Amino acid sequence: MKLLEERIRRDGKIRENGEVLKVDSFLNHQIDVRLYNEMGKEFFRLFGDEGVTKILTIEASGIGIACVAAQYFDVPVLFAKKSKSKNIDGTVYVTKVHSFTHGGDYDVMVAKDFLHPTDRVLLIDDFLANGSALRGLMDLVYQAGGTVVGAGICVEKAFQPGGDQLRSQGLRVESLARIAAMSETQGVTFC
Repeated sequence: MKLLEERIRRDGKIRENGEVLKVDSFLNHQIDVRLYNEMGKEFFRLFGDEGVTKILTIEASGIGIACVAAQYFDVPVLFAKKSKSKNIDGTVYVTKVHSFTHGGDYDVMVAKDFLHPTDRVLLIDDFLANGSALRGLMDLVYQAGGTVVGAGICVEKAFQPGGDQLRSQGLRVESLARIAAMSETQGVTFC
């Protein structure tokens, strides 16, 4: 998606010797709602014929784009929580994910009341690098007996193994911006 690629080139900042792309000025801290709207339309164009009944993401950065996309699909958004709170009644599906950003493993969960065997689930997330978050979300859907129809990703670090591994396992992954390489001196190269 050229609009997103142009925004990354203009406002993205590369840190940590080319390992971290900061897009917090428009994507995952401060949100450019017009850009999100265009991304939501694009996810609907890509997955609108898949019979999606629910969108699943992980807290916190995926929630905004999942909500905007869900308006086009006219389905609810469910997000995996990173900790059980008093507002989760009953039993939950739980899986473990590794966060590259936070440098650790944690459990994520969704209430069993909201994920069912009849659900056709589209996974949405802001970033794909090693694929741990998506594998965790897939596991939650499979625990419920549901179907994963695919994954919509805003930014994929294609130079990391997650996307290729998930595609080779049969998951349809559609990334709006695929980064082939990035460095603090050379900037971003897209696939």
